[in-house]
Amino acid sequence: MVTAAAEDQGVVFLMDEENQHSQKDLLDDTKLKDDDVEDVRDKEDDSHEYHKLTSWPRTFRDSMEAYGSVPHSTAVIEAGSRSLSRSLTRLNNSFRSLSQRRRASSNYSLESTLTAPLNLYLSDQETDLANKSFSSPAPRSASRLSFTTSALVHNSFLHEPLIKGPPKCSYAQSVFNGINVMCGVGLLSTPYAIKQGGWLGLFVLFAFSLIACYTGVLLKRCLETNRDLHTFPDIAQLAFGTHGRLLISILLYAELYAACVEFIILMGDNLSSVFPDVHVNLDLVNLNSQQLFSILATLAVLPTAWLRNLSFMSYLSAGGVIASILVVLCLLWVGVIDGVGFHPSGTALDIANLPVALGLYGFCYAGHPLFPNIYLSMQNPSDFPSVLLLSFIICTVLYSGVAVTGFLMFGEAIESQFTLNMPSKFVASKIAVWTTVVNPLTKYALTITPVALSLEELLPLAWFKSYFISMLIRTVLVLSTLLVAITFPFFGFVMALIGSFITMIIALIFPCASYLKLMKGKLSRTQIVVCYAIITVGVVCSIVGTCSSVMKIVLNMQP
Repeated sequence: MVTAAAEDQGVVFLMDEENQHSQKDLLDDTKLKDDDVEDVRDKEDDSHEYHKLTSWPRTFRDSMEAYGSVPHSTAVIEAGSRSLSRSLTRLNNSFRSLSQRRRASSNYSLESTLTAPLNLYLSDQETDLANKSFSSPAPRSASRLSFTTSALVHNSFLHEPLIKGPPKCSYAQSVFNGINVMCGVGLLSTPYAIKQGGWLGLFVLFAFSLIACYTGVLLKRCLETNRDLHTFPDIAQLAFGTHGRLLISILLYAELYAACVEFIILMGDNLSSVFPDVHVNLDLVNLNSQQLFSILATLAVLPTAWLRNLSFMSYLSAGGVIASILVVLCLLWVGVIDGVGFHPSGTALDIANLPVALGLYGFCYAGHPLFPNIYLSMQNPSDFPSVLLLSFIICTVLYSGVAVTGFLMFGEAIESQFTLNMPSKFVASKIAVWTTVVNPLTKYALTITPVALSLEELLPLAWFKSYFISMLIRTVLVLSTLLVAITFPFFGFVMALIGSFITMIIALIFPCASYLKLMKGKLSRTQIVVCYAIITVGVVCSIVGTCSSVMKIVLNMQP
């Protein structure tokens, strides 16, 4: 008689003596080599310390998958589980018909056990063989079940899932995801960066593109050093310990929080350009147009931040690439068709304001936290460097094209967002503005949710499960972004601050430092020199850009 019991995250099968003999025979047939098994166990021993130290935040990977529009595994795994459940049910019914004479003493349902959530692992060949066994009609003997259960028991420690997880991304889908995580609101400020740094400052954009692409490849190599690495915090923990994980996690969440502040400023600026005369003047409350629309925009995004299932929002967020292309087309339409025209102007190089341009250009390549998700979601992970290169080429062409076009159209009058310069009388201008307003509405909840989850994770378990507590935390977070946005309503300078302080660390300094640490003793002298050179560039740009951005913000806050 076969009974089953679920234990921890796996399923442990208890067999009678007869089935255990069958298991031994069938394991011999699978020809699994003992040395391969030992290799797997050795690798598990190597990663034991990593698992032991894994700490906050544990929710980072799942929350970032939705944010980055990388296919989320939950729905697919659930669908696979349902399909597997049906196969197991058929197998169970067939087995029952073969073992009625031995049915007497068990009240345990094999079906109820096998259809529970599985966390079992097989090699690729064994997975195919096991799945064939599961789906085969009416097994000829109980030994078929013995093979299945024995294979599951023997391979429960291997790391190829029986349910093989989500469908992997093709090359084109991976490129799309790469563009989507990099091509965001930074596109709107590239013409303003030319105003700040001059025409020669564009070389900074190209240089950052090359460096950021290279550091993205370094992240891939870091991930390959240990199969348990999945996220930025994982890499930081293995390279620099728990304190490194904590520091990099705080920076990542600070960047997401600051991006939400930028969304509020962006929506307030663009809506106030459409309705400039709307304001509130009361005895105790005086709100200009920008402040009023920032509040209204916050109230609009607040309900979306309460949602715990953001799968629908993630599909909308994937349209960020389309929204960016639409805004660029509207800019070209206004310049060419509507007759605004192009008027060469500007300086060759503005040394005094170049540090602000450094931050603005750096912000354009702030997608590194999501590169591990893209890499792990690919059908062919070896293609990741070429995917990354193509994504960076497309984004750089788009950034530089918009920068040149926007500045030639509006010159020194260019605002921190070129949509604010587009004449409101044109239909294309209206489309561009409203697209710029709607796009953050779809991304705000996805951006603030990782921050909220990280805070909820620190709560006691009972509070963590409370929907009321979750809503309270998210409400406070959203309202705090509004407060910061109203206090510092300087879209361009806030972006430059983020790009200078956080992005330089995440995109330039951290990947190189982690690579040097994890690959210590295995790198050539050239690789070491290149990494230290990039770290030096990142440190210098971070210090100079941060100081300059903070000074600009302080100066603009003075009455």
